Amino acid sequence: MSFHRITPAELGREDVYRHFMEDAPCTYNFTAETDVTHLRAAAKARGAQFFPALLHCISASVNKFREFRMSFDAEGNLGYYDFVDPCYTVFHENAKRFSDVWTQFDADFDVFYARYREDMRQYGGAKMKPSKPYEGENLFNVSCIPWTSFTGFDLNLQKGYRWLPPIFTVGKYFEREGKLVLPLAVRVHHAVCDGYHVAMFLRDFQERADRF
Repeated sequence: MSFHRITPAELGREDVYRHFMEDAPCTYNFTAETDVTHLRAAAKARGAQFFPALLHCISASVNKFREFRMSFDAEGNLGYYDFVDPCYTVFHENAKRFSDVWTQFDADFDVFYARYREDMRQYGGAKMKPSKPYEGENLFNVSCIPWTSFTGFDLNLQKGYRWLPPIFTVGKYFEREGKLVLPLAVRVHHAVCDGYHVAMFLRDFQERADRF
């Protein structure tokens, strides 16, 4: 895993970057309804759990777009990672709280799923946060709220105006007109990610879910 430093000018959008990073710091949240009918059925047919299948589709789409792999290094330099790994929440029913676990991404779902299951075996029961020690900064977050659906979700970070990685929140899927609809919210930084980029991500995610 490598971090590649890049200047705002090399982004090809220095004016936009400086406006939304310095003049008018801006992050935004975007919620979309996604069709997971095929994804759920295909995961079940493969003997896999639904959530890691969903997590793999999200992660594959995140890694496709540089805008979703942007970050700052320890010295505050702007750049992007070769790849990023998902860090996801694990709910503990008895304690009514959550911890988080991360799993190294692989484009091959079977490889990723094996890693996910091993991570859950080792760290899924741990209630501290984080439960699995971090090995790098190339992470993005995925939270799941499986008890309720939503049409809008806003995540507000008091000190988040220099947080560039996307943050996803998944809601409870529901049936509508014979399809399973899942709300997917993402929080991004406008300095590096416009509505266009979110739309391209969502299109790619849906295509992956439809062919899983």
